[in-house]
Amino acid sequence: MNIQVKRLSYALGAEVTGVDVSKPLSEATIGAIRAAWLEHQVLVFPNAELTPDQQVAFSRNFGDIELNLTKHYRDAASPGVVRITNRVVDGKPSISRNVGRTWHSDSAFACVPPMGSLLYCAALPDVGGDTLFASTYMAYERLSPTLRGIVDRLEVVNDRLAAPELTWIPPEQAARERIEYPPTVQPMVRVHPETGRKGIFCNETVTVRIHGMTVEESRGLLHYLYAHSIRAEFVYRHRWNLGDLVMWDNRCTIHLAPVDYDMNQVRDMYRVTLAGTPTGRVFDSSTE
Repeated sequence: MNIQVKRLSYALGAEVTGVDVSKPLSEATIGAIRAAWLEHQVLVFPNAELTPDQQVAFSRNFGDIELNLTKHYRDAASPGVVRITNRVVDGKPSISRNVGRTWHSDSAFACVPPMGSLLYCAALPDVGGDTLFASTYMAYERLSPTLRGIVDRLEVVNDRLAAPELTWIPPEQAARERIEYPPTVQPMVRVHPETGRKGIFCNETVTVRIHGMTVEESRGLLHYLYAHSIRAEFVYRHRWNLGDLVMWDNRCTIHLAPVDYDMNQVRDMYRVTLAGTPTGRVFDSSTE
C-alpha cells in the first residue's frame, strides 16, 4: 500500500490515506502507521466503513484491547467496544450521551491509563458534533524553563468522582464507585514511554489538587495549566464525516467533545481503547 500522511494542524493531527483499515495489514504498513501516530499524536482515517469487529481487529495491531473500566459503558455484543451515543438505548437516554464535555485524557484517574483510543463515526448531526484535541507535549514545551523545573517535581491527585457527568449519582452509588475506583496520585508531567517527550498530565475533569497541597493552594497553578494547555496553537478541531476513524495517543493529548450540536439529532460513535502502562498509585492520605 502507498500510505499518504497529510498534516491537519500546527500542533497535532494528520490524515492517513492509501490504507484499507477494514482488512489485514502487513507489518510494514502497521509500522508506518505507528510511526505517523507517534509523530502526529492524532490520526484520521477517512471513509473507513468498519464493523465493530473490524474496528477491534485494526486496533489490535497497535496494542492490547482494554475493557472499559466503567462496565455499563461496554457494548453487550462486543465488550471491547464502547458506544458513545445520544440515541435512546433500551428505552432510556444513553448513559454515555454527555461524556467528555470537559478537557481530559481517558481514565487519567486510573493507575494504568490507556495508551490510546480509536473512535469511529457511525452517525452525525447536521452540523457540529466535533472533537477537539490538544497536544500536552507542546503545552509542556512552551512553559518557561523555571516553571518546567517546578512542575517536573510535582504530583497530582486524580479522582474519577470529580468528573462532571458523575456529580449527580446518589450517595450509595458514589460509595461503591469510591471503593472500585479510589483516587490516585499521578505525575504532573508524564514522560512518553516511546518518544521520551514530556507532556502535562493533569486535567480539569478529574484532577482535584496537587499532592501535598490543599485545594486552595493548588488552584492557581492548576487553573493556569488548564488554560495554558488549550491555547489555540496547541489544538486541532476535528470536524467529523461519516466513516471517519480517529486514533489518538492518550499519553500526550487531551480532548473534549463540546455540546456544539442539536442534541435531538443523533451523534453515534464507537470507541476501542488500547491498554497502557502504569503511571500512578492509589492515593494514601498517610503519605502527605
